[in-house]
Amino acid sequence: MLVAPAHSAPTPPADGKGGPAKAPAAPAPPASMSTVGGSLLGQPGTQVNLLPGAPALPTTLTGRSWIVADAESGEVLAAYNAHWRLPPASTMKMLFADTLLPGLPKEQVHKVTDQDMDGVGPGSSLVGVKEDHEYSVHDLWLGVFLRSGNDAVHVLSAMNGGVEKTVKDMQAHAEELQALDTHVVSPDGYDAPEQVSSAYDLTLIARSGLQKQDFREYCGTASAKFPGLQEPGKPRDYFEIQNTNRLMTGAGGISPYKGIAGVKNGNTTMAGSTFTGAAQQGSRKLLVTVMNPGAGGANSVYEETAALFDWGFAAAGKVKPVGELVPPKSADTSPHGSPAQSHENNASGDGLGPAGGVGTALGVAGGALAVLAGGAFVVNRRWPRGRRSRGHDEELV
Repeated sequence: MLVAPAHSAPTPPADGKGGPAKAPAAPAPPASMSTVGGSLLGQPGTQVNLLPGAPALPTTLTGRSWIVADAESGEVLAAYNAHWRLPPASTMKMLFADTLLPGLPKEQVHKVTDQDMDGVGPGSSLVGVKEDHEYSVHDLWLGVFLRSGNDAVHVLSAMNGGVEKTVKDMQAHAEELQALDTHVVSPDGYDAPEQVSSAYDLTLIARSGLQKQDFREYCGTASAKFPGLQEPGKPRDYFEIQNTNRLMTGAGGISPYKGIAGVKNGNTTMAGSTFTGAAQQGSRKLLVTVMNPGAGGANSVYEETAALFDWGFAAAGKVKPVGELVPPKSADTSPHGSPAQSHENNASGDGLGPAGGVGTALGVAGGALAVLAGGAFVVNRRWPRGRRSRGHDEELV
């Protein structure tokens, strides 16, 4: 059965005359949205089909849009306004990384120029990149994933041929992934007119990124050392940076989520809080995206994500999928309809793709990085047989 949206309404403030003031009308989703992944995903409101014994959805969800999906099969277990096009904040950095990671060797070293830093928005989250200092690509990606550093994004964009080229590359990659709700204006997710994505697209992008070993490594890292200043004749200083994903680190009073493996959080004036997470418990791997919770507070996006993870793990096998995460346009199929095995940017040869071996997840327990079952989170992206692709403004962390 389809259930109605589960949202809690806050008490409106007093109007100064003894009675409650009228709360401003919440934005409504479009009556018609994209149907990529299935017709139900184009409908506004909650979409879920509970079978006997399935747990009810959480009753405290306030996000404007969210989705719960199986990371490997691509089945969408439940969704709410999945294709509502909303500002993505720094979750856009997932698309940036998925687009650029394969073309920039991690050992490559770059000396930062003043021009590299042009266009970094005022109030941006920064990792601390300094002009006239050298950084490896590996260092810069740690700055992107852990500190959501817009300075690191702009340096990597410069190494890719500039921001304008990078935006075009990202848009092309989004279209290849069939993330058709996504319109890229800035590579870092900084608020910009008409820059939008959706819970569906962000989940699709995260699933693609998790095919890549380096992507998994960076988004699953809780803390790292980042290069600081270097004075002539002296060893270079390093300082510690910590992942801003509170479900990973336990910062801000949030309990680390069992089996969490990334991937990216964001917060801007226009977008509010956004988060896409990947987690594994047992053999089940889930992706959850939550966009712009209405409850307010820095922790609401993490609390609602954790609640949806809990529901998704408990509901596995007890719901009828309401849609699917579609394959990329270029996904080849065998004569039997199964996509060819992929080894995208997989230097260790984990065996990604439908024919690959199942990996295990990086998780965090008690604020310390822990390895679950001794492996790294690997998504074996599977598609059903016979199916082919279908067709302001500061950055806060």
